Amino acid sequence: MQNQSLILVTGANGFLASHIIKRLLTAGYAVRGTLRSLDKAAGVQQTLAGTPNLDQLSFVALDLTQEAGWNDAMQGVTTVMSVAAPVFVNQGQASAAVANAAKDGTLRIMKAATAAGVKRVVMTANLGAVGFSRLDHQRPVTEADWTKVDQAGLSLYEQSKLVAEQAGWDYQRQHPEGPEFTTVNAGAMLGPSLNGHVTGSYNLVNRLLTGQAMPNLVVNVVDVRDVADLEVRVMTAPEAANQRYLAVAPKPVSMAAIRTLIQQQRPQLAAKLTKHLVPDWLVHGLAPFNRQLREANLMMRLNHDVSIQKAEQLGWQPRTADTAVLAAVDTLVKNGLK
Repeated sequence: MQNQSLILVTGANGFLASHIIKRLLTAGYAVRGTLRSLDKAAGVQQTLAGTPNLDQLSFVALDLTQEAGWNDAMQGVTTVMSVAAPVFVNQGQASAAVANAAKDGTLRIMKAATAAGVKRVVMTANLGAVGFSRLDHQRPVTEADWTKVDQAGLSLYEQSKLVAEQAGWDYQRQHPEGPEFTTVNAGAMLGPSLNGHVTGSYNLVNRLLTGQAMPNLVVNVVDVRDVADLEVRVMTAPEAANQRYLAVAPKPVSMAAIRTLIQQQRPQLAAKLTKHLVPDWLVHGLAPFNRQLREANLMMRLNHDVSIQKAEQLGWQPRTADTAVLAAVDTLVKNGLK
């Protein structure tokens, strides 16, 4: 069944974007995917081979760090799925300039969407923008929480996502004539990759699989398939206009639990796993002297009781953390990325 709506998805060859596009095409939507180079288009087509309505997928060459082309690309578009981040963020090569680049990219999308009369922009945001200043454990983290920009131990990546999201909300409030704005604030995204592309969150699993030193972090993970599901839900739900939604698995998981899970469910990998996790006291003691340990120290102090009640009201039912972790393990093994 052909849907009359045209959806623009940024970073069409990305880890999450490929899952979103697959869902949209299967549901009958026409999709216009942005790529930094059209040379990547054939690879996306190959990744999605066998997906229904693949003929409804088209591509446009655009760069989030450049003005050129965004207004033209928005023509006829009903909804924008803002999924991509500047490439140097995704590759973990963060610098102080990252936050400004992410902010500028968000504003570029919002301005072009306003000019084209787009109805709604759905932004892939980050749990790090929500609960990373919640060091008390008195109540669950909800969409009403905001991380402080100057939070000690906040990574440059999370800071960039926070600043970009704040820019989107500021724009939405200042431009009532513009599109509705909705964010899906995802935890550490795991699950299967359709094309070998993975996120920085995979490093949590990869370090364990390659025997590297790791603190016993507790993390709120989420399966990429569930993030794609929620983003498509909020795209059309009337009540999702100008709302945030938290996307995490029902329960957090520790590195010790992940190690045990891999030992039990993928025993052929057990011999290479990290043998001893870095003691908490050592992380706390060395945090003032090392950026990575400062970030780990913050993660260890956070409130990981995250409410997903708001998303569940849309009928969203996420997979368990174990399912997301094992799918990530299998992706790393399959693609030889360890």
